[in-house]
Amino acid sequence: MPLCRADLELSDFAAVEARFNSDRPDAVIHCAAMSRSPDCQRDPVRARLWNVAVTEHLAALAGDRPFLFLSTDLVFDGRKGRYLEEDPVGPLSVYAETKVEAEIAVRRNPRHLVVRTSLNHGHSPTGDRGFNEEMLNAWRAGRELRLFTDEFRNPLPAEVTARALWELLAQEAFGVLHVAGSERLSRWEIGDALAQRHREAGPRLQPGTRRDYQGAPRAPDTSLDCGRAQDRLSFALPAYRAWLATHE
Repeated sequence: MPLCRADLELSDFAAVEARFNSDRPDAVIHCAAMSRSPDCQRDPVRARLWNVAVTEHLAALAGDRPFLFLSTDLVFDGRKGRYLEEDPVGPLSVYAETKVEAEIAVRRNPRHLVVRTSLNHGHSPTGDRGFNEEMLNAWRAGRELRLFTDEFRNPLPAEVTARALWELLAQEAFGVLHVAGSERLSRWEIGDALAQRHREAGPRLQPGTRRDYQGAPRAPDTSLDCGRAQDRLSFALPAYRAWLATHE
């Protein structure tokens, strides 16, 4: 059964172990994380607790049960784009560093699976977790967004990600696989597509470039080659703009 933080605090290792021994799960899908990069930069100790230590603990508890860990395209430095699973990682942020460390912990067991994904479009209980929710909330508050034309990802609906994870888990896939949208889009193109679909939010956006950005390093192109996962799935990973035009 799915668990959220209200049910179980994953950094309470004793409570997690007790719950694990009580429920005796057949498999584990681990998608919890401290996932907002600015938060991780401000508090790297907490980021490593949540993203690395928690993952190590869950993977150890799982043992030889199927264990699926959700990672990120941001493990790459973005210089290449269209990354394959075996391409060298090069994290540029604390968040990305912790996901790389967590991947290493998971892969100590050759039967476990790391799935790297990209931006997920979805609807969270708090209404502010999905990238789409963040953009829509900003527009509804009257803010203008400046989005990079030279930073690329493969956005994917969260519902599609979930379907893919269940299929891969049922197959007892292992190693590393990439699961993301089939369309490589800039941040600007993603925002423009969302704006076209949600005129009621009063979208305001301007194009920008990474040259104008003064913060922590950002990876320019972390697009993923998902051919290996696609060969295993019973459905096509969708192009984000085509999916968005017929959903929401």
